[in-house]
Amino acid sequence: MPSSQRPPELPPLAVSMGDPAGIGPEIIAKAWSARAPHMLPPFFAVGDPRAVSQVWDGPVVAISDPHEATAAFGNGLPVIAAADAGEVVPGAPDIDGARCALQSLELAAGLARSGAASAVITGPVSKKQLYDIGFTYPGQTEFVAERCGVAHENAVMMLAGPTLRVVPITTHIPLRSVASTISIELIVAKARATARGLQRNFGILKPRLAFAGFNPHAGEGGAIGSEEIDFLIPAIEQLQAEGIDAVGPYAADTMFHPRARALYDVALCLYHDQALIPIKTLHFDEGVNMTLGLPIVRTSPDHGTAFGIAGRNEAEPGAMIAAIRMAAQAAAVRRTSACQ
Repeated sequence: MPSSQRPPELPPLAVSMGDPAGIGPEIIAKAWSARAPHMLPPFFAVGDPRAVSQVWDGPVVAISDPHEATAAFGNGLPVIAAADAGEVVPGAPDIDGARCALQSLELAAGLARSGAASAVITGPVSKKQLYDIGFTYPGQTEFVAERCGVAHENAVMMLAGPTLRVVPITTHIPLRSVASTISIELIVAKARATARGLQRNFGILKPRLAFAGFNPHAGEGGAIGSEEIDFLIPAIEQLQAEGIDAVGPYAADTMFHPRARALYDVALCLYHDQALIPIKTLHFDEGVNMTLGLPIVRTSPDHGTAFGIAGRNEAEPGAMIAAIRMAAQAAAVRRTSACQ
């Protein structure tokens, strides 16, 4: 690309702290400390600065505007104060912390929507605590999608590591409800958003989508269940007719060894554990949750609040570092595509 056509520098990344009593503040601070060896671009945290000070003795720079983050990034972790978390006790979540987590998420997502931040990375939250203050969404994915004006069926949760990407077509529902929830329309909608997301965020021009079967051995032609015949095969045929490279359904127990993973860009699975067990087995400390189908880039480390180790300086920042890097790379791909 000629120098006159180079895309402008990206704004800094916004990182919501998550629950202030969890490991979010610690892993964000540790990610800042590791910024040089991991070549992390400028980012700023959104939340209560005291949550960081409780678990880290490094430098914190209070900022009021995202534009200040880049200049401050070399001197300390830039933090925009979003809310008062009350008395922060690592490992002891409470209502004030949940309110702070929600307000931090709202502000960080809003900054990404406005373009003041090039992406949003969301720290881990406690759903129980959020539900106690009236949060009605299954998780942060659905909340951010709603704030972006995207219907929940068009927002896709993708988990990604160095050698595997997976999409659960249904997410946080009981296993007994999966068979009655899946439909041709749901499968097609999730697959379309997945294909488009891989194009927009990773620059994969023709993504290869592989579908896992619902039943053992992908149903054995109907001998062990009919979901493949009733839903998966018709959905795959519809996607193929639209020009999407979709294949399967395959027996899930043979989809995740190295030779199989080389044949697709993403595996679409019918339920939560079918997707998350392989990704967490392969990439537990570096897995990233990315939401596809949004007008903004959103990632998150693929783990929870880990209240049991909060405040002990035991939290590994690998997944947060990976989430920051993936968000920055996706934002750069989007900016380059927009400028071409």
